Amino acid sequence: MTWDKVIPANPVVAVAGATGAVGQEFMNVLHDLDFPAAEVRALASARSAGKAIPFGGCGQVPAGDLIVQEMTPEAFQGVDIALFSAGAGVSKEMREAVVAAGAVMVDNSSAFRMDEDVPLVVPEVNPDDVKWHNGVIANPNCTTIIMSLPLKALHDVSPVKRVVVSSYQAASGAGAPAMAELYDQTREYLDGKRGDELTISAFAHQIAFNCIPHIDVFLEDGSTKEEWKMVVETKKIFGAPIDVAPTCVRVPSLRCHAESVNVEFESPITVEQARAALEAFPGVTVMDDPANKVYPMPGMLQGTDDVYVGRLRNDPTIANGLQFWCVGDQIRKGAALNAVQIAKLLIAG
Repeated sequence: MTWDKVIPANPVVAVAGATGAVGQEFMNVLHDLDFPAAEVRALASARSAGKAIPFGGCGQVPAGDLIVQEMTPEAFQGVDIALFSAGAGVSKEMREAVVAAGAVMVDNSSAFRMDEDVPLVVPEVNPDDVKWHNGVIANPNCTTIIMSLPLKALHDVSPVKRVVVSSYQAASGAGAPAMAELYDQTREYLDGKRGDELTISAFAHQIAFNCIPHIDVFLEDGSTKEEWKMVVETKKIFGAPIDVAPTCVRVPSLRCHAESVNVEFESPITVEQARAALEAFPGVTVMDDPANKVYPMPGMLQGTDDVYVGRLRNDPTIANGLQFWCVGDQIRKGAALNAVQIAKLLIAG
């Protein structure tokens, strides 16, 4: 199948999963970027249909409440771009209807990321991949997106061979119930409750005052699916045989993921070269002044769009090695912002 439909300069946009955390962030980003939409449709499950959700407006759409419509195959008639964050099952169920309606699905779930006919796109890294889609473009996993921006800046200076990364992932990455659990457990813990007295449901273990080295399901090789995503998605995005050795950890912060990254390059690269490349790269902000205690921290960067990089230094244990620390808002750049940037590429293309 060859996609030959042209996205108009003022497209009709549907937000599928509009009442969820990422769906609401889609709305915020459409407004913040003043996306040139002719219409924005808020779609969700039948139980949310009829609800009014506030929208700041964008393009030709004035500010005001949007009335949620039930997401059915018919709801995509007349839509040009469908921003999906309703779960992999819903994305798979609705794919045929979306494409048949002539819309491009930009999907935030894991449903299609590794499909050969679906590009996996980070606009600052591989924008040209939007040109070969067949009606579906996938957003990578949030941890992969956050790492890929600084990695691409450095990869353009010297090709990356291997990455060892440990993630420090916020509770909100597991959804609104997980955030509520962090609040509730913290309150319970400070009130004197311990261990099996705490309310535990969203996570496998206590999250308050704790770190859990377990995100998604465990695989046969001992890694988790979250870690597997970073391995395979990085290769696909970069189109290069980059080896990635990740450990993904849930930490008791509310929003923004952080990552400690060690990179081995094919040829020498100095800290000065790396800093210059990072400072020049779109979507990356360098916060790296240890003498004045300046470095990125999740608690200070909620709601921001860039990936922030600090603690840049040599890795003396290997040839051609560098280390850095990066932080990004996984709901903004790790999900909603990345998808809307893809939508902008579709218009430009």
